Amino acid sequence: MNKKMNILGIESSCDDTSAAVSSGNLILSNVISGQEVHKQYFGVVPELASRAHQRNIVPVVHVALQNAGLKKEDIDAVAYTQSPGLLGSLLVGASFAKAFALGLGIPLITVNHLEAHILAHFIRSPDTEYNPPPFPFVCLTVSGGHTQIVLVKSASSLEILGKTIDDAAGEAFDKAAKIMGITYPGGPLIDKYAKLGNPDAFRFAKPRVSGLDYSFSGLKTSFLYFMRDRLKENPRFAEENRNDLCASIQKTIVDVLMEKLILAAKSTGISHVAIAGGVSANSALREAMIFQAKKNRWTTYVPDFQFCTDNAGMIAVTGYLKACEGKFASQSDVPTARISN
Repeated sequence: MNKKMNILGIESSCDDTSAAVSSGNLILSNVISGQEVHKQYFGVVPELASRAHQRNIVPVVHVALQNAGLKKEDIDAVAYTQSPGLLGSLLVGASFAKAFALGLGIPLITVNHLEAHILAHFIRSPDTEYNPPPFPFVCLTVSGGHTQIVLVKSASSLEILGKTIDDAAGEAFDKAAKIMGITYPGGPLIDKYAKLGNPDAFRFAKPRVSGLDYSFSGLKTSFLYFMRDRLKENPRFAEENRNDLCASIQKTIVDVLMEKLILAAKSTGISHVAIAGGVSANSALREAMIFQAKKNRWTTYVPDFQFCTDNAGMIAVTGYLKACEGKFASQSDVPTARISN
């Protein structure tokens, strides 16, 4: 295997169209095009997302190659997100990747989006220090659509220890934001306002689920009823208490996430603990990781901010790691919206 193998990564699982180029696990470029159209709907509209991907995919790949200083003929393989995600969005990325690979006669690599979030820890970037976690390590993967605790034994051996049985933590953030009248995407804005609020101003019931699994649907419902009752008493309640509300709901979600992660670390006896996924960019979650690291003598790992949210850099590097093991795909492989655990 050529250690300098050039990989083109394509990510289109939701509403970000992204392309990246890596040489080995060194990222040469990572381009992301978002979609503003979804803000007015307070969430991603699948049909609009797939149409936007169709408009964005060619220029995004063009810029990624340009920024990497490479021509398409310099690419040795194409990696793309196969699952999970919005099927229409995935189809756009898969179709482009297949056509690109077929036209150049180079191999394809299919990538699991959730595994890519975890393997983002193995990205080399010119801008950051390379500090990957050693195997085995425990990783909390938390995003808008998924929440999992994974035991990572190697780059190709990942075991799910716990997962959400209903909604994801990111959904809880976005739903709470919508209830408070905060624009989409709500998670980053809740984080922003929470820095100005009192996290103990309001108390919300935490879901109780056995083992290492999560549940957030009940928390979303209880927050909805709480706000409904307060708004009846005072129509300006959300506006007048925005910072405290954001700080309190954020603290509740982060506490729930950390309780299970602490349990996972203790039950496995592993002290190397990582977080990944879009919600890993949340400042309160990062602070909680720092606190627990000191308390439990963990060594913690958090990806660089640019590789936390959906991006093709993590797809390219995961593709490279799979290529090193000879795990290539076929033109007949198809994207799937869900994966079986």
